[in-house]
Amino acid sequence: MSDNPGRVAVVTGGGSGIGRVTCARLHQEGFQLGVLDLDAATARESAGEGIGLGVDVSDPDAVSEAFVAVEEELGPIDVLVNNAGITGSAAAARLHETPLGEWDRVMAVNVRGVYLCSQAALRSMLPRRSGHIITIASVAGMVPFPARSVYSVSKAAALLLARSIAADYAADGIRSNAICPGMVETPMTKWRLDQPDLRAQIEARIPLGRVAQPEDIAEAIALLASDRLSYMTGHGLVVDGGWTVR
Repeated sequence: MSDNPGRVAVVTGGGSGIGRVTCARLHQEGFQLGVLDLDAATARESAGEGIGLGVDVSDPDAVSEAFVAVEEELGPIDVLVNNAGITGSAAAARLHETPLGEWDRVMAVNVRGVYLCSQAALRSMLPRRSGHIITIASVAGMVPFPARSVYSVSKAAALLLARSIAADYAADGIRSNAICPGMVETPMTKWRLDQPDLRAQIEARIPLGRVAQPEDIAEAIALLASDRLSYMTGHGLVVDGGWTVR
């Protein structure tokens, strides 16, 4: 029997990759799902019997409307998974090579999006003095990825924002944690991992010898969402196969 019957979870970027697998995993845990994604069709597919919406998480009006719609359909929000994120194009490389437009685009999704969605979720959680915000950061926010300057900076900001929320809202019964994956096999990383030489270099750096699958990260998200670690807040849970120990 599920430990979470009827609880409501909002997953951003839930239409593909880690987000899609997370939605399936949280559904198994008994959550009702509100799924936000740029692609409305995939959001609806991931939501199942919940509600899926096409939303740009960097758009304040769209985010506000989406969270209102989720609450009207499913009820107050118990868990928010800030999963939506982008790495930027190939032009978002070393700092002097990164166009301002690419910098702004990555920061808009990876930082502004976390801010807007967390703010909207807090408005639902505060009256009940209960809730958990889970932000998908990255080990790149701890140890910068080479030639991915803006991505690394954005994930460091997302990690610190998760910790800031934890500090500010613990007294209100609301927790906030981050998950910091290493390299994960998703549509976003496919262009790199489909290059055999590059994949071999990446896997050689990982002590466990393999790139993570979305299911590896979804399990960590489900564990946090379950409240089995109810004393944990302000933590960045590293799930990287040992990447950062080298």
